[in-house]
Amino acid sequence: MSDLQHRYEPLTVLQLTVNNHPGVMLHVCGLFARRAFNLEGILVTPLHGGATSAMWLLVNKDARLEQIVRQVRKLHDVLDVRASSTDSGAFARLAACMEGGETVHEVQASPIAL
Repeated sequence: MSDLQHRYEPLTVLQLTVNNHPGVMLHVCGLFARRAFNLEGILVTPLHGGATSAMWLLVNKDARLEQIVRQVRKLHDVLDVRASSTDSGAFARLAACMEGGETVHEVQASPIAL
């Protein structure tokens, strides 16, 4: 089992669509840091030829989550935010790869729903 499955606090995934240019991740991560809200995992991939990116943020599901989602939506480069408590599969596959349970080829072949 990965560390993600051993956690006591429930986790959720925030799926963001953001403009893709330098500084966007700094703005998003900075918002979380200023509120002492830990990001347990971050995955990012470009979309649509690189004009936008999909960003998955693995976070603790606690009482502050609704407020921070509202604040993330206000960031200029954030185009869409969705929360999903069931979409941590990409993080689990990455953790398995890092532990040697899957090869990089297997992880790349696994579809990631947007």
